[in-house]
Amino acid sequence: MNPDTWDREADVVVVGFGGAGIAAAVTAHDLGAQVEILEKAPQAHAGGNTRIAAQGYLNTSCEEKAATYLKALCGPYTVPDEMIRVWAEEMSRNTDWVAGLGGDPQEHQFQPEGIEFPELPGSDCVHKFHDGPKYGYSLTWKRFESFARDRAIPVLYETPGRELIQHPETKEIFGVRAEQGERSVFVKARKAVILTCGGFENNQKMIQTYLPGVSRCYPSGTPYNEGDGITMALGVGADLWHMKNYAGPSMALKVPEFPATLSMQALHFSKEFPGAMIVVGPDGRRFADEKYKTRHGKVLVNGTWQPLQVPCAMHMIFDQALMSAAPLYNKEPNRGWTPITEAYDWSDDNSAELEKGWIKQADSVGALAKTIGLEPDMLEETVERWSDFAREGADQDFGRELMLSPFASGPYFALELSPSMINTQGGPRRNEKAQIVRPDGTPIPRLYSAGELGSIFSYLYQGTGNIGECLAFGRISGRNAAAETPWSRSSSRM
Repeated sequence: MNPDTWDREADVVVVGFGGAGIAAAVTAHDLGAQVEILEKAPQAHAGGNTRIAAQGYLNTSCEEKAATYLKALCGPYTVPDEMIRVWAEEMSRNTDWVAGLGGDPQEHQFQPEGIEFPELPGSDCVHKFHDGPKYGYSLTWKRFESFARDRAIPVLYETPGRELIQHPETKEIFGVRAEQGERSVFVKARKAVILTCGGFENNQKMIQTYLPGVSRCYPSGTPYNEGDGITMALGVGADLWHMKNYAGPSMALKVPEFPATLSMQALHFSKEFPGAMIVVGPDGRRFADEKYKTRHGKVLVNGTWQPLQVPCAMHMIFDQALMSAAPLYNKEPNRGWTPITEAYDWSDDNSAELEKGWIKQADSVGALAKTIGLEPDMLEETVERWSDFAREGADQDFGRELMLSPFASGPYFALELSPSMINTQGGPRRNEKAQIVRPDGTPIPRLYSAGELGSIFSYLYQGTGNIGECLAFGRISGRNAAAETPWSRSSSRM
């Protein structure tokens, strides 16, 4: 599509207003480019996963060790050496960049526990930072946002990018067709377009197509990540990579009232609560240690890291002691879309959620099974088997070590769980200059990307690595986009 007129124009058009979009836009702006940002969400919901994550970002202390560690994280899914090298170089500059713009980088206080895979070579280069005095949902996003606001970089909210505009002969990208409501908005990019619009964690069709082991999965982060950047990049001939890698799954509550999931405290690996709790699959049997600590959704199986197996549908089965002990939901979270953006106030005694129908209740295990569509004899057998293990003090099926309590007499309760994820890592493949490339490796002219859209993480993931990568490849894309020779500055016709 080649529009006869343009509604707006800038040197560099950035699609997505999260950590990567800010780093790209600020870098290009400070190099003299006129920048405009297109953002899908309304202003109150903008910021992508950066805004509602724990907001730590990775800064590595040694380029050589960082390259070694990333190569080990990639495992059998190799990433080109030039990409490893530029990631290692740029990741070590994150704190200096934040500080240079007036930020206040502070290292997390729980090192070295924050190293995701300490057994891998080079892991001791990992350092996690946040901005200001508080870790978690904190000042970090506000600081990032201020970098764009202080420069008066325009952000068009509720304006999702839908299509890249490509020259029919040279195949160069020179604009974006976006939408505002039902109206198309054509935005000319005199130098380049940078895609920083996140992954596909709220696109069920893409999840079923690309992610192994899950028939459905829901985001714990922003619901606005629906794979728009993948669709746009495929439309101009981009290659894809790392599409089956994602930070998940976990088990969480998904209700129609909210687009993202709610985390249940009883499933947290380190927390103890009175009462009995198990999780069963559609056959009424347990399938894993319910308190198992994953490494961003991965567990070690026969020497290889695989996504946690989560058969659908799943139900958390528990007794009155757990129901009465505390809110099932963490009421003081430091991350996640539903607690941070929706600010849902779970009832202290779980009664409101029982009334809503999120929690099911019955006087007997068999009656509960019928209520949730399971075979009564099998669920009764599973509950009794668990209770026997708990009385003996050893889970002989999966080795669970926490909350070893037998089920007491009724009533009994069930809460349906769904697979949940933080984010996806796949998307259009980029090169060391942050250019989006075709299947033959050649770059699509004037098209760049950064962040979770086509992340460098191909297999294992280091916590805080995504926001660190947002900053690193945001700067790389911003520098290279700003250096492009501009098209004609006429805003009327190409």
